[in-house]
Amino acid sequence: MPAYNAQATLKETFDNIPKEFIDDIILVDDCSKDDTVNISKSLGIRTILHSKNMGYGANQKTCYNEALKTGADIVIMLHPDFQYDPRLIPSLACMLAYDNYDCAIASRMLVGSAKNSKMPKYKYIANKFLTAFQNFCLNKNLSEYHSGYRAFTRNILEGIDFNKLSDDFIFDNQMLALIYYNNFSIGEISCPTKYFDSASSINFLRSTKYGLGVLRVSVEYLLSKKRVYKTKLFK
Repeated sequence: MPAYNAQATLKETFDNIPKEFIDDIILVDDCSKDDTVNISKSLGIRTILHSKNMGYGANQKTCYNEALKTGADIVIMLHPDFQYDPRLIPSLACMLAYDNYDCAIASRMLVGSAKNSKMPKYKYIANKFLTAFQNFCLNKNLSEYHSGYRAFTRNILEGIDFNKLSDDFIFDNQMLALIYYNNFSIGEISCPTKYFDSASSINFLRSTKYGLGVLRVSVEYLLSKKRVYKTKLFK
């Protein structure tokens, strides 16, 4: 769980995790200004602290590196803001455990989940546009590339150099593009989500920066696959 100022929702997220399917829970706190760390420790979660705020992507890097150290075969990223339903963890894990996919995403866009969950309209439109553009450039057919609820096999985390990716929010998108670039497979399940004040969200300026980043990643992928121009990301 990559955490930043998650004190209001961490316990509820933790309580809904189906513990019988989990070997270990790791929370990486990115220098929160609230009581996230103390709550995490009180719940018995293995808690790792960043001494300074390093960014969402950097937080995930620590999460995955620490998970690999435990010997995990399947690693699931769950935000502790209770926007995604933790009870879907077994479903995500099963998609990987039986070698159907290398990565699994809990999608907000399948079977109307986003609209039913009242995703803000501008986010819905941006999601649909960016996903369509990226599907075209990557020649894939995902319902979305922007969900923060994901599962990875150990093979993926050891097979791609995720540590070279951005420390910012675009890390998520770079990760999926790199997975496809290295010929791993991605599956999806539908996931209802919640939108409320305590759920994490980035502001319009950072959302715009992320959107431009997605366009860049998509074009770089296409150019690299066509061998027109090799970028640092897709070597």
